[in-house]
Amino acid sequence: MNWFNFKFKSPKFGEAFSTVFSDPVIYLSIIAIVVLIAVIIHMNKAKLTTKIMLHVSMAVAIATVLKMFRIMKMPMGGSVTLGSMIPIIFIAYIYGTKVGCLAGVIFGVIDLILGPYVVHPVQLILDYVLAFGVLGFAGYFKENIFVGGLVAIGLRFICHVLSGVVFFASAAEGQNVWVYSILYNGTYLLPEAIIAMIILAIIPVKRIKTEISKSLY
Repeated sequence: MNWFNFKFKSPKFGEAFSTVFSDPVIYLSIIAIVVLIAVIIHMNKAKLTTKIMLHVSMAVAIATVLKMFRIMKMPMGGSVTLGSMIPIIFIAYIYGTKVGCLAGVIFGVIDLILGPYVVHPVQLILDYVLAFGVLGFAGYFKENIFVGGLVAIGLRFICHVLSGVVFFASAAEGQNVWVYSILYNGTYLLPEAIIAMIILAIIPVKRIKTEISKSLY
């Protein structure tokens, strides 16, 4: 079985948008999420400067591109990307949890628009809004991006596992649904976590954070 299949998976915009706008659950949820994001930005307008929002936009854009690079396809399903969570974790590390969660939610909405797979509104929230939004919790660990990154990815894992247990139990085909969901999501998120930690160990994280922090003043 050929697991390793490094390739760039370009989104099929026409097909994705057709799916989004043909299902009221999806496009109404997206509208509600966008409104929520706008409210959050308005409430925090004193803290969200133009430069911060520019950095958030850049992080989300980079994360979206990295997610299109598939390193391997796992046997149970799911693919390992080229460190797509790193930009969101990095933004949280620099600017804190609130900005990190905002970046994560925006990333989740874009991922939903480009490749929607929705069976229920709550599943949409778990798999796209919360699962990516919790990556911002890496911002709680200001002194250690590695611990923060692992905690954030762990929280994303929990969101996907809960979604699998509640909404995709039929896919287990007689297997314990908790075991199935943990294995399904663990087989691609564990390699993702390892890749993220390796990349974060290579790049000069503290130096970049210092330079960005200087540019804010």
